[in-house]
Amino acid sequence: MADCLPFEHAGMAEHALTPVVHSLEDLAELDRFAEERSVRLPYHLKLDTGMGRLGTLAPADEILAAIRRCRRLEFEGLMTHFASSADYTSPQTDQQIESFEAVLAALQRAGVEPSWVHMSSTNPIAYGRKPAWGNIVRAGHSLYGYVSPAKGDAPPRILEVKPALAWKAKILAVKKLPTGARAGYGGTFRAERPTTIAVLAAGYADGVPHRMSNRGKVIAGGQLVPVIGAVSMDLTTIDITDVPGLAPGDAVTFLGQEGQVALNAQQVARWAGTISYMVLCGISPRVARVYV
Repeated sequence: MADCLPFEHAGMAEHALTPVVHSLEDLAELDRFAEERSVRLPYHLKLDTGMGRLGTLAPADEILAAIRRCRRLEFEGLMTHFASSADYTSPQTDQQIESFEAVLAALQRAGVEPSWVHMSSTNPIAYGRKPAWGNIVRAGHSLYGYVSPAKGDAPPRILEVKPALAWKAKILAVKKLPTGARAGYGGTFRAERPTTIAVLAAGYADGVPHRMSNRGKVIAGGQLVPVIGAVSMDLTTIDITDVPGLAPGDAVTFLGQEGQVALNAQQVARWAGTISYMVLCGISPRVARVYV
């Protein structure tokens, strides 16, 4: 999706991967590579219709000429990426669709027809923005069970999903702190009563946002309990004074559900001052994955 640099072309071809090409210069470079290897390679071309990131800004006639110059490439798809597709107070998405369709129509009039046309990630799918669907879509956030809230006068959602993952960690230790005792780096938590704490085997190196310090919550024993003190690299401390019976080895939930109590990435993101995408993508590789 993010193209590849010239030194990566060989690996891409070896594994039969199809690149998204973001500039006409990259397109020519890929064609030279295919010519040298005497292979035919498919590609998707990305247009920058307003995102201002990756994608070609070239007009339709230059794109058409570049496609026709390629001797060893197969023009398989045309795509773009929306900048604000959940914002119904802005005309930007409609403008991007119009820009994209103008280029596509020009190519079609010249007899150049991509097999795949795609613009939509989760939000245009979920809110039924059908002119943006093309003939394939790129669901991302919704595969994890999330759809971003829309802004403005959005149509009703037509896609209902639920979170697809739970994230748990074990309790390493349980101990009692007297009134006035401090916990964590910098002593940012001070016990205002006799407090029972649990130390969890996960920290910011695992993806627990540091900004959860003294403000986030986890589910322990079926109840929401607060994170206390600073989140450490490998450890997080919680207050379990009101949840008796927990012991080392018991699991707590960072994301997921216990009984009627649930935590999702959007709630965690609000505590951490970030977005749910970052919470989900931030779960580090050292956290064991169990596929059900």
